[in-house]
Amino acid sequence: QVQLVESGGGLVQPGGSLRLSCAASGSIIDIGAMGWYRQAPGKQRDLVATVTRGGRTNYADAVKGRFTASRDNAKNTVFLQMDSLKPEDTAVYYCNAVVTTDFGFPNTYWGQGTQVTVSS
Repeated sequence: QVQLVESGGGLVQPGGSLRLSCAASGSIIDIGAMGWYRQAPGKQRDLVATVTRGGRTNYADAVKGRFTASRDNAKNTVFLQMDSLKPEDTAVYYCNAVVTTDFGFPNTYWGQGTQVTVSS
């Protein structure tokens, strides 16, 4: 079994910053891509950013230049640095990871989500 636990969400004023973390634990043999998604009330869950094992990143157009994704492979952790936050960034943020366990097949796992609210 694999668990992904997010932290770092909260309430911030427009223009402010937050840093999200997501740590994976369990019977992990290998982790491939890790990523962040977000879901605002009444909307679908959308991609925010992904990070490959080698550190290559991909971002949604809405967050390019403001958000930075990174990971620490030794700690099975992915981060999302969010700067210049806007009210439209308000959502529940979820991390995911493609994990190979001791069963031998990769599967995608999700965290429980962390609320980010941008408001004055």
